[in-house]
Parts: sequence; structure tokens; C-alpha cells
Amino acid sequence: MSERISREELVKIYNIEITFFDELVDFGLLNIQTENETRYILYEDLPVFEKLTNWHYDLEINLPGLEVINDMLRKMEDLKQRNRDLMKKLSAISDQYEDI
Repeated sequence: MSERISREELVKIYNIEITFFDELVDFGLLNIQTENETRYILYEDLPVFEKLTNWHYDLEINLPGLEVINDMLRKMEDLKQRNRDLMKKLSAISDQYEDI
């Protein structure tokens, strides 16, 4: 089983409102696991949680803004990956023509 931390522990550690955590989940910005009515996030998802928490509390970005920024960053990463894939294909085609 993967390591995880409960919502209640996160609220205490990061000194945030429990409603903020729940809103991140409601907006689809945070993946959770639920067991015996306790909500958890996996340790591997902590960087996402910390990033969103910092943006919200330090930069005062509201939840719709977090959703937009997160979506734009995800799309940028997808485009970067597609660009890398296309560059590999272009390189392979170029290599074929060099052999001729």
C-alpha cells in the first residue's frame, strides 16, 4: 500500500482551512482516497497539494484561478511532450535521408 496522509493531518501541518482541502477535491485539483470516511492523499501527490496551497495562500489566487492555471500548465506539458515526439520523428526521417 502506498504511503498517505489524512486530510486532518494536512490541515494541522500546513495550517490551512479544511474547506480549502475539500474545495481542491471538489474542483478536481486533488486526488484523494477515502477509507472509513477519512480522506487521504498519497505522499506522491503532496507536491501538487503544496503548489496549490502556496498559490492560494501566498499569491492569493482563488480556486477558479487555481483551476485555470493548473489546466494551462497541464496543457503546456502535453504540448511539450508532443513537441518532443515530433522532434524524434523528424530526426528519424532526417536520418533516413542522410543514409540515401
